[in-house]
Amino acid sequence: MSTQTRGYALVTGASSGIGAAVACEYARRGTPLILTARRTDRLEQLAQRLRPQVDVRMLPADLADPAAPAALHAQIAALGLPVSHLVNNAGYGVPGRYLSASWQIHADFLQVMVTAVCELTHRFLPSMEQAGYGRILNIASLAGLAPASAGHTLYGASKSFVIRFSESLALEAAGRGVHVTALCPGFTYSEFHDVNGMRGRVSKLPKWLWLDAETVARLGIDAVERGQRRCVTGGANRVIAHLTEYLPDAAARALVASKSKEFRDSD
Repeated sequence: MSTQTRGYALVTGASSGIGAAVACEYARRGTPLILTARRTDRLEQLAQRLRPQVDVRMLPADLADPAAPAALHAQIAALGLPVSHLVNNAGYGVPGRYLSASWQIHADFLQVMVTAVCELTHRFLPSMEQAGYGRILNIASLAGLAPASAGHTLYGASKSFVIRFSESLALEAAGRGVHVTALCPGFTYSEFHDVNGMRGRVSKLPKWLWLDAETVARLGIDAVERGQRRCVTGGANRVIAHLTEYLPDAAARALVASKSKEFRDSD
């Protein structure tokens, strides 16, 4: 079955960063695209760049709206577009202490980072299983594997959930032609740190900790094609993941606590 006949890749949060890089990588591989994000102008710019390579549909949506996943699924069904690749990428961070933000801010965050991921997967997975082919790439984070630290309280927790959810779903989908992968990047050159106001701090971190979004996207797509359930990008990040897994809990927590102040706002 050729890539073109497998269907479209639906990429959430496609207006910038890893999402835009994933869209570009799929276009390079000849996979048609459905792009969604809040920023219509940025989506249109990306769509214009990629349309000479593949068919690109643009469906703006704000996944903080609880009605958005169902509406997006209904739109795609009405257009008769088969989705064989789902990339749950939309996300952001809420800096500071847990009580420094209102509950509505946290509720919106959880809707985007957890509920929308689960609902979109639940809505698109049945057609993938029926077709006997599907790829679900959930963008998690190295933060989901590391011990907890102060600040950005729900970010690591939400990413840890995405990792476990992806791994369980991968086991359930095994043998049905559907691969599910949790992509766990570390520090990635993108707008993420500009949006959450941490660019000044993270820019002081050593260059060897960073990867560009294009490399992360390629590694993630390669991983889900192989059926790899978890992909930690970059040698340094894999070392960090192994250290936090095998160090005694007290030592791992102390190490993360001492270093997290350099890039997480806990005030």
